[in-house]
Amino acid sequence: MHRNTLSAPIAALVFSVFLGAGCLNLAGFAQSPPVQNSLQVSSLPAASAEDRALARAIFKELIEINTTDTPKGNVTTATAAMQKRFLDAGFPAEDVQLLGPDARKQNLVVRLRAAGPATGKPVLFLCHMDVVEALRSDWSTNPFEFVEKDGYYYGRGTQDMKNSDAALVATFLRLHREGYKPKRDLILALTADEEGGKFNGANWLARQHRELVDAAYVINPDAGGVELDHGRAVVADVEATEKVYSDFQITAANRGGHSSLPRPDNAIYELTTALNKLAAYAFPFEMNEVTRTYFKNLAGQETGQTAADIRAILAFPPDLAAAARLSAAEPSFNANFRTTCVATRLAAGHANNALAQTAQGNVNCRIFPGHSPEEIRQQLIGIFGDAKLSVKYVSDAGVVSDTAPERKAMIPPAPIKEVFDPLTRLTQALWPGTPVTPVMENGASDSIYFAQAGIPSYGYSAIALERDDERAHGRDERLPVDSYWKSLDFFYSFAKAVGGE
Repeated sequence: MHRNTLSAPIAALVFSVFLGAGCLNLAGFAQSPPVQNSLQVSSLPAASAEDRALARAIFKELIEINTTDTPKGNVTTATAAMQKRFLDAGFPAEDVQLLGPDARKQNLVVRLRAAGPATGKPVLFLCHMDVVEALRSDWSTNPFEFVEKDGYYYGRGTQDMKNSDAALVATFLRLHREGYKPKRDLILALTADEEGGKFNGANWLARQHRELVDAAYVINPDAGGVELDHGRAVVADVEATEKVYSDFQITAANRGGHSSLPRPDNAIYELTTALNKLAAYAFPFEMNEVTRTYFKNLAGQETGQTAADIRAILAFPPDLAAAARLSAAEPSFNANFRTTCVATRLAAGHANNALAQTAQGNVNCRIFPGHSPEEIRQQLIGIFGDAKLSVKYVSDAGVVSDTAPERKAMIPPAPIKEVFDPLTRLTQALWPGTPVTPVMENGASDSIYFAQAGIPSYGYSAIALERDDERAHGRDERLPVDSYWKSLDFFYSFAKAVGGE
């Protein structure tokens, strides 16, 4: 995932990209009114009881299919189940294609065709179907059982991102049932391995089957959404750029020995010493045009010390003490200020009565735009300051190498009026007065593969979550029931809008 938890008030969505300079000018956003005068805000047509029942059933079915990248998980079980729903609904077989490079990682591509000659290239809705592992012993409910209680849906994937998978499957089925004929094709791609693995479906489709997913632009609900503060919608963020995801394997090795004769060069001690240095280290404070615009607008939404600190970091030079206070107060603030690296896995030792000969850890980094994985690998070596440690790059496919790629983050695409006009209007209808803003995604998403293929990609989920209730990848993942229904209503009207209604 990949939903950003930080956004800023802004609604007059007029980007301008200076291609020669390679930068994004967002100055016009800072003083924009909440809604453009040309946009008429009205209520959205709500899904019927029957439509809600179907959408809930689809959501439940997807949550209860284990799509983790483990021996128990199988993405194809989920995509094949959705294929059956589309075929049973009367979609032509040629418009519901199940395909992929691995039998357990099949992707589903569904096309809702235009009535006649298309007025433009298709619009692609991109959704990954895989989820991260969840252990029953860690949860208060079964993570692979769809549970509704206290106004929430619980289950692995309720936030990331089977909520949007289900809402868009339900939307395409409803549009087909109602006989809706867009003026351009609408495509839904349900893909594998976004969370890591050897068979990333978005990348594979973009490279191997461009004809199936070629589009004017991509809408990726694995990013963006509405941020709530004690039930109040504060901002709606749209992904404009994202950090680069990277894993690094850190290894300490020595001769080991008997546990009755401890030595300071114990591999476990060496590794944990290095990781403690990392835990105490903060990468340099940074801002770019997207994050600066966010904080410039956020200063008007916040109050007290938080507002004062935000204004202080916008000064030249920025007040780093204020940045430190904001970072300590809110992890998502910190993630928007800098590259972050954290230890996520450890393995060491071979016997309880022996000193470890090898200790190994995984460090996961989310790299601020403008820096490459290789640059960060070199920085990690410097932070650890131990020539005996090896620091190697781990690819998405699990391949370990001595050096890392030099790739950097995607350049923010210019906003397209036909995307942002309805997106803003519909967001205002569901959450009146809530501004829309471009943001930097702190995680990573499959948008990168289509951006690299020259197809503009925008991340927006229409999912509303409390700032302090981000549980994707964590224990007791849950989604407010009302948030699901609002996203369902949003995607129905938005699909028709971009389809040319």
